[in-house]
Amino acid sequence: MLRIEISIPEQSLALLEDGRELARYSVSTSRNGAGERRGSFCTPRGEHIVRAKIGAGQPLNSVFVRRRLTGEIWTPELAERFPGRDWILTRILWLSGCEVGKNRLRDVDTLRRYIYIHGAPDIVPMGKPASIGCIRMRNRDVVELFERVGVRTAVRISG
Repeated sequence: MLRIEISIPEQSLALLEDGRELARYSVSTSRNGAGERRGSFCTPRGEHIVRAKIGAGQPLNSVFVRRRLTGEIWTPELAERFPGRDWILTRILWLSGCEVGKNRLRDVDTLRRYIYIHGAPDIVPMGKPASIGCIRMRNRDVVELFERVGVRTAVRISG
């Protein structure tokens, strides 16, 4: 059975099958650290599942806003036109918490906080916390992961 394990301290994501590591990627989690509360802009911990997969077949650097394609392809010039935008690119794995009161329901609901594993511009550093809660990946890495996992794949975020 496939499983994703994300380590906030290591800034890494591992894809496991029956405990055997299939792949490991450098990621970027929240610059605010770990936390579950709505409005904290932290990366939530605990057991999750992939609730939805968004962006199948889209080109690298396709831009999403509110989980919808904008029709744009990220470029440095586009980034200059929208300097404050949190770039969500290429693919989205939308996460849902599994632990009521910890990362599910009320003011700690991962799904309602719109926490994703998603692509980011290649100029964004990986291996150090810099997001506003999501788990950022290199575009080619998120495509590879997206193709390998299904909806309901287990995801553990530790740290």
